[in-house]
Amino acid sequence: MKKTKNIGIEVKVPSKSCEDKYCPFHGKLGLRGRTESGTVIKTNLHKTATIEFSHLHPIPKYERYEKRRTRLKVHNPPCINAKKGDKVNVMETRPISKTKNFVIIEVKK
Repeated sequence: MKKTKNIGIEVKVPSKSCEDKYCPFHGKLGLRGRTESGTVIKTNLHKTATIEFSHLHPIPKYERYEKRRTRLKVHNPPCINAKKGDKVNVMETRPISKTKNFVIIEVKK
C-alpha cells in the first residue's frame, strides 16, 4: 500500500491505494481555496464526476430569494471512486484540465 500524505484538513483517509498523480492523498496534487459539498449527478467521464449544489440568491427589489444551482466538474480519484447520488466534499486545486479545478476529498455517509 502506498503511503498517504496529510492534505491539511480533517478528513477520513481512503482505505484503498491508487497510483493517480492527481490524487490529493497518494499523488503530488496540492489543495487550496474553496471547499464545497454537493451531490454527484454524473460519472460518465474517465476519472471525472459532475457535482451540483444549490444556494439562495437575494432579490432586493422583492425582498425574497431565488434558488440557483452550480455544477462543477471535479476529479474523482480511483481510491475514492464516488458514484452517482453520493454526497461528497470537494476542494479547489490548481487546474487539472480546461474545466476541472476541484478534486473530491471525501464521500459523506
